Amino acid sequence: MASYKLYLPKMGESVAEATVIKWLKKPGDYIEVDEAVMEIATDKVDSDVPSPVAGKLLVQHYHENDVVQVGALIALIETEGPEDGFVNKEVNTNNTIDSPISEQITEEEVQVPYVDQINQNTPTEAKEETQQSRFYSPLVKNIAASEGITESELSKIAGSGMEGRLTKDDLLNYIRNRKVDGTGTENVTITEVVRVPESITEEIETKPIEQPIAIVNEPVAKEAHAAPIAAGDEIIEMDRMRRLIAEHMVMSKQVSAHVTSFVEVDVTNIVLWRERIKSSFEKREGEKITYTPIFIEAVVRSLRDFPMINISVNGTQIIKKKDINIGMATALPNGNLIVPVIKKADSLNLTGLTKEVNDLANRARNNKLKPDDIQDGTFTITNVGSFGNVMGTPIINQPQVAILAIGIIRKKPAVIETLQGDMIAIRHMMFLSLSYDHRVVDGALGGMFVKRVSDYLENWDTEREI
Repeated sequence: MASYKLYLPKMGESVAEATVIKWLKKPGDYIEVDEAVMEIATDKVDSDVPSPVAGKLLVQHYHENDVVQVGALIALIETEGPEDGFVNKEVNTNNTIDSPISEQITEEEVQVPYVDQINQNTPTEAKEETQQSRFYSPLVKNIAASEGITESELSKIAGSGMEGRLTKDDLLNYIRNRKVDGTGTENVTITEVVRVPESITEEIETKPIEQPIAIVNEPVAKEAHAAPIAAGDEIIEMDRMRRLIAEHMVMSKQVSAHVTSFVEVDVTNIVLWRERIKSSFEKREGEKITYTPIFIEAVVRSLRDFPMINISVNGTQIIKKKDINIGMATALPNGNLIVPVIKKADSLNLTGLTKEVNDLANRARNNKLKPDDIQDGTFTITNVGSFGNVMGTPIINQPQVAILAIGIIRKKPAVIETLQGDMIAIRHMMFLSLSYDHRVVDGALGGMFVKRVSDYLENWDTEREI
């Protein structure tokens, strides 16, 4: 018999840890190849951890609700194969989490963690530097960037999180405290230095200061007041995903200067075209074509025209993205929200976009998304019209700089300009709402971009074949 060491696998570039939600197998249970052993949750999405080998689960190294770092040893599985690099020669079959692996095997027998296996060909110095580097969550990085705190300064701040990790509260406390020096007086920003002759120093010291010194106070996030609770009120604890969404939304409003521009669009040509081709398209492709891929195609073309919308901000740096990755906000059955991403959407035609949209939407609703499915978005679309809303002012999905809300399509009278004169007709109309980060996207650029999306939609070719 041999023992296979199961490590928490890498789940995306920005995912460094996960929370154990539920063990699907108990010690003593048999596991098939690729069968899920446990359910985990990251700050992105929930997913399963499968076993690459068949065997009996010997030891669980973490309890439910524990936070586990990527590359950490999570379980031992007894296999029937020969001993190899994954073997424990002295495995305690006590089957309890309370028996740490360090007591069961010698130092020479400890398998190199998953993270180190990836970097096994790197120089020793590089390995040591990687191991000593400190992980910071995207929220902490954004707050630090907005406050002008360098990474070297971050490394000196004591953290209260697991294994000394720096939390949001640690950073906010540090920001508040650094405004106060050792004597308890607030720091003053000096804008001009005047050299005073020694002959009049004594006179200045005896006279009162006629002009007060301006104290520069930076805004500090205020704690929310406790909500009053009356008899009969029901208290519902936020689930993990709702807490993450709340934190992400508040952070976005604190980081970005939000502005929203609106455009009304005549989509009559699109409505008529879709009605004409939807049946034949579904028979040929086995997929229903909705309005979403049509809107995404118009957005992709507009992002090509205005690449400075397809950017992100890192402190004082503007990062111009090479790929166009479109996130589409999707409501889940439990009322929460998730944003799966269509990678390299600019390389897909309308048929490809339709299949990607349907696949991601279905997997989102069935909780089948993988962490990589919701990463690396560069622009987000949210369809508020699906709830009957005319328009909205969406919050930017950080670290992006813009998000487009699509309103409901409604029939309404509109003025049509013709060579024979103006006329009023019943048209299919909708609103587009673009929220953008005014730190880097000016009103002119934001307005021209959303108008360009409108132009592509209004000039739709009703004879187009796909």
